[in-house]
Amino acid sequence: MTPAALDTTILAVLAPFAAAIIAPFATKVLKHNAAWLLAIVPLLIFLHFTRFVPGVSEGEVYTVAKEWVPAYGVTLSFYLDGLSTLFAMLISGIGTFIILYAGGYLKGHPQQGRFFSFLFMFMGAMLGLVTSDNLLSLFIFWELTSITSFLLIGFDHLRAASRRAALQALLVTGGGGLALLAGFLLIMQVTGMSQMSQVLAGGDVLRNSGLYLPILILVLGGAFTKSAQFPFHFWLPNAMEAPTPVSAFLHSATMVKAGVYLLMRMHPALGGTEVWMTVLPLFGGITLLVGTVLAVRQTDLKLMLAYTTVASLGLLVMLTGTSSQKALEGAVLYLLAHSLFKGALFMVAGIIDHETGTRDVTKLGGLRKAMPITFAAAALAGLSMAGLPPFIGFIAKEVLYYGTWGLSSGALLITAVAVAGNALMLVIAAAVAIKPFFGPEVHTPKHAHEGPALLWAGPVVLSLTGLAAALLAHSTGELFIGPMLSSLMGAQTAVELHLIPGYISAPLILSIITVALGIGLFLMLDRLRAAVAGVLKAIGWGPDKGFDQFVAAIVRLSTGITRLLQGGSMQTYMAVVFLATGAALLLPAVFANGMPQVPEWPEFRFYEWAVILIAVAGLGAVLFANTRLTAIVTLGIQGFAVALIFMLFGAPDLSFTQFMVETLSVVILALVMTRLNLSPRDHRPMLARIVSLGIAGAVGLGFTLVLLAITQQPFDARLSEFFTQYSRVIAHGRNIVNVIIVDFRGFDTLGEIAVVVLTGLAVLALIRVRTKPEPETAKGGKTTKTKPAEAR
Repeated sequence: MTPAALDTTILAVLAPFAAAIIAPFATKVLKHNAAWLLAIVPLLIFLHFTRFVPGVSEGEVYTVAKEWVPAYGVTLSFYLDGLSTLFAMLISGIGTFIILYAGGYLKGHPQQGRFFSFLFMFMGAMLGLVTSDNLLSLFIFWELTSITSFLLIGFDHLRAASRRAALQALLVTGGGGLALLAGFLLIMQVTGMSQMSQVLAGGDVLRNSGLYLPILILVLGGAFTKSAQFPFHFWLPNAMEAPTPVSAFLHSATMVKAGVYLLMRMHPALGGTEVWMTVLPLFGGITLLVGTVLAVRQTDLKLMLAYTTVASLGLLVMLTGTSSQKALEGAVLYLLAHSLFKGALFMVAGIIDHETGTRDVTKLGGLRKAMPITFAAAALAGLSMAGLPPFIGFIAKEVLYYGTWGLSSGALLITAVAVAGNALMLVIAAAVAIKPFFGPEVHTPKHAHEGPALLWAGPVVLSLTGLAAALLAHSTGELFIGPMLSSLMGAQTAVELHLIPGYISAPLILSIITVALGIGLFLMLDRLRAAVAGVLKAIGWGPDKGFDQFVAAIVRLSTGITRLLQGGSMQTYMAVVFLATGAALLLPAVFANGMPQVPEWPEFRFYEWAVILIAVAGLGAVLFANTRLTAIVTLGIQGFAVALIFMLFGAPDLSFTQFMVETLSVVILALVMTRLNLSPRDHRPMLARIVSLGIAGAVGLGFTLVLLAITQQPFDARLSEFFTQYSRVIAHGRNIVNVIIVDFRGFDTLGEIAVVVLTGLAVLALIRVRTKPEPETAKGGKTTKTKPAEAR
């Protein structure tokens, strides 16, 4: 592969973001034809990544990197092997038809341009996620998928259900993303590497680390939330509030498979351990069964498909968790099959809804004559989902059964879970692909008719691709499945796929059992649906309701904390601030051996004793003042004493500044006091006074210790020498202090002047405030005059 082609990869990943900017303008100009033009972008991206297939199939790995944030070690680097290349092709290839589909589905929608923009941003985020080599850039794209999916799910933001679903998806996947970031930071700490390719080549470094378990838990937290594993599965069906183009894209090859991609990508570094092979099959198996059972209960076509997506993701996680080569082969093969048939079926569900006005499977029937092309696409995709020949879904089922049956431990249990889940998925495939099209014609809200080419082009091509992938099984295995499996195994691995089994084997028998069980359950679908609904009603509580309760609890907790910490009392605020300051100053000195040496008592001159006596007298005046106003005025005595110290030690300009600041402070505080309705004295109980005394003493002692510690450090004269050397040469001034203030710290001084000016304006406004007496009112025949209103 030429360097130019590798550099083009960066443009290919970033191209959707450029298209997102152009999309609203193109839609405004081209109207209904914009989709055809915009679809060229993902098509070109797809063609670009196909150029890597020959090399990747031979075991080549391609990397390209550009500096992004070098100060933090973040590079915009991309890593292309069998896994990332196929994911990129699925995202861009299916994305091409999703753009076309959206053009027909949202035809005439006033916000169609905005929708295209969100779709392209989502596509770019997914491409960046699956191709990123740098861990931090991968995380950025990971979180960007959460943000863009939030925009897509909540596209119809005027509906409360859409807003809730979008927020739920963002909170669940965003929380998992934070866990993933922590996991990546630990990986970087353990390995000293920030590139995924380096981590994967590191062998057993992570597995042998004492931080392996925390890293695994954090990575699984990100993967399980993104790929909707139990108990985080509830957000994905609720995401069906999004328009159908979003559902088809999100469920086929993009966001929901990001977690599966991460687990497959990290398998060479984290997989193969006892914890890995226990946790993943356990949660994946539960998710498979929960998803299929909940799918049986539904009558909405999109919800039926959504819950089977949850189940399929559970199946992929379960197979990935086995760390068995044959099971992993079944996982990557099923991932490809699922992307093709699920994308097609979701678009079929959208066509039915768009052209009939309903998605309720109980209100549909006899559509095969009115919608022959849609029916053909649904039939082909449904057969692949059911795992029947001659489709890629059949080969995937055979291979995964071969992998689960041959496991060294837990083979029977994992195989039984896979058979049960696949049988129930056959039920849903038949319900979606057969029920709406056969039987007597049913009156629908809209007159049923075939949709435009923009709508059916995607499902037709994807379903035929699933058929072609099975008929060309050998090439599929050699070009795509083998390289993907090599990425998971961390070594070059050959794969041979065959459409027709060569002999009677356990996987073939398991397939026959699956089909027979699925047909039997489909024939009693209504009773099965009622039974599942009854069980769920009896259980009552579920994770979806639990999410609402969790969010409500967080709101109540945050409200309580806010009322505690932000109760409206300035006295409390100041106490907390000074308490935190005192703790920050004292605790390091006490617990980190930071106590300075106690200096010898110096011999003061008589005028230095006079300054000290002035400061002490001012302190006593503050403590024993009769009124608040007197305390504030006498508070300035300490400031004047400090100004005198500055003057005695040769800093007249600093002394003058101190005099001005203290004078201004006293004036402002006195003016504020005259405008507030405060009692003349501070009537606090003795306990409150003791607490305030303790906090003040802690802060004072803390600053004293810090100043002593600083003065006992060796003096670094480099800064002084710099100003001495260059003040005359550069700034042409002999007074070093003036030069520093005016030239070297010019902007800082300008900021200080601005603060003083604003303070003066505030004081002027405060002086000009006048209280207005309230009008006289008559009470009992007498005229009275109310007190002046408080200044606010």
